[in-house]
Amino acid sequence: FACLAWSHSETRLLYVAEKSRPKPQPPCPWDVPGAAWPAAEDEDEEGKQFVYHEDWGEALSTRSVPVLCVLDLQSLNLSVLEGVPEHLSPGQALWSPDDRGVVFVGWWHKPFRLGLNACSNRRHPWDADPLLPTELLSAENGSVCSPRLSPDGQRLLYLEGAVGGPHRQCLRLCMVSWASWAPGTAVLPCAASTVPRSFAGLYAEVLPPQCWAADSRRAVLGTPQRSRTVSPGHGRARDLTHTAHGSSEGCWELLTLQWDLLVATCSAPHHPPSLVVAMLPPAGQELPLGWVPVEDTPTVPGVTWKTLTLQPPCSEQGPAAQDTQTFEALLLSPSDGTPPHPLIVCPHGECRDSGDTLAVLVAAQVMPMLAPGGPHAVFDARWRPSMAALCQLGFAVLLVNYRGSLGFGQASISSLLSRVGEQDVADTQLAVEQALHREPLDPHHLALLAGSHGAFIALHLLTREPERYQACALRSPVSNLPALLGTSDIPDWRYTSLGLPYSFDRVPCAEEVATMLLRSPIAQAAQVQTPVLLCVGARDRRVSPTQALELYRVLRARGVPARLLWYPEGGHALVGVETEADVFKNCAHWLLQHLGQ
Repeated sequence: FACLAWSHSETRLLYVAEKSRPKPQPPCPWDVPGAAWPAAEDEDEEGKQFVYHEDWGEALSTRSVPVLCVLDLQSLNLSVLEGVPEHLSPGQALWSPDDRGVVFVGWWHKPFRLGLNACSNRRHPWDADPLLPTELLSAENGSVCSPRLSPDGQRLLYLEGAVGGPHRQCLRLCMVSWASWAPGTAVLPCAASTVPRSFAGLYAEVLPPQCWAADSRRAVLGTPQRSRTVSPGHGRARDLTHTAHGSSEGCWELLTLQWDLLVATCSAPHHPPSLVVAMLPPAGQELPLGWVPVEDTPTVPGVTWKTLTLQPPCSEQGPAAQDTQTFEALLLSPSDGTPPHPLIVCPHGECRDSGDTLAVLVAAQVMPMLAPGGPHAVFDARWRPSMAALCQLGFAVLLVNYRGSLGFGQASISSLLSRVGEQDVADTQLAVEQALHREPLDPHHLALLAGSHGAFIALHLLTREPERYQACALRSPVSNLPALLGTSDIPDWRYTSLGLPYSFDRVPCAEEVATMLLRSPIAQAAQVQTPVLLCVGARDRRVSPTQALELYRVLRARGVPARLLWYPEGGHALVGVETEADVFKNCAHWLLQHLGQ
């Protein structure tokens, strides 16, 4: 929801705040029978102290009813904009070119709120409100975000996706002419399927706050492209130019674009982020960009990396569409020590830090001036301190981007629907087998390290190949799908992932519950023999920590070595310096102990 926008006159500030509620009265301080506080001024609030108030789920548990506020710096008057439709929660607001209106995104919260974090499939059109009443500018049934006004005030860019379906997906980049307020037109459509070296579509959750070039004809944005950035000279379309980076770095992230000065960071699995700048050349001359380091960081010794491209085998019935899609894995290896190296396998879950390829969009070439986004994440080739540390401990690390990952086209994302627990598990198995075949790795010293949906995949691997892995460390694991229906902030995903329709009044039938249970690792937990470490946050709204607790009890009852770490203030991602350090320390110790390192 967040925004902080100056008016063009620089006299008013627009921002989002949480609507306040009357605070409950403290308990009576007098130990006298019948004594009480004086009657509350608002009698309507009496008896409402324990009324349940919805929030927006994981990482947004303190957000429920956002409101748009305006601070007038001349009069020092603070006001809340009234008139936002009751079914919408406003956010991501900015001023209109003449400061007489406000553009904002409105999230539907009727009949109840679904989790927003890492979900680009929620219904939220956006409005331009001449300080209310509102007028709809985007598609009514679309899922949009990140409106960005061009410097000349003539165009609005925004991201748009489909409502429902995968929680992250390939998005369209749309543009609206401010003069005509005509419906938004796709400047860059969704990429259905891709081939190597072609543009694979947009997957960013937000656009950079400052993304327009000074000429108001081009915009710079970032998005995952397969497992890393496009190398110099790869791909130029009528409407898109990849900014050639001139290096082997795997991840580039745009921080801001001011007066055609690009400020970005670049990193790789063996190289912590460096700060770089470049001037954006005139239109049509974007390549190459002359990046200048502002603050460079040295390469970390002892770590090498490469990208493995993998092709699934064709099914016996003939090559289906999903069978022809390649996927990738990143292999990090220690450059020191004597091979073969023990291997840690990491299928991804919800990645908090999906990386970017910088691209320059030449907007005016597509739209004439007179026509005025669980399993769906990606391990990109960025710097990850924990993975580099594992390499320095002597492990090779395999980061698997199975089919369904971001950055490989919408067809790849859609291919996983109804095949969760099957296709993703088979892809990870194939990645392990190919890595062992191609690289100097020790097949007798294998371990699994994963979180969220990646932990779901890891548990399936433990049940299918009980003797293959010697250790397993999991964060916020999904183990029992039907049990998440009433505990997760995204109950819709439990249906969508298995190809089942979802509606707000949905109640599963017995057959659907049975289907979910059969796809759940807990149903085959009796097959697990590998020592398992479980790390969970007590405040996880996405995957209830009781998932790990149930699994822990089953493993202990069967004599399987298991340990459960319970972080009282932790959420789904287990973030925070102290928490992250403790999780890594325990996971590394567990792997070292059980792999005999």
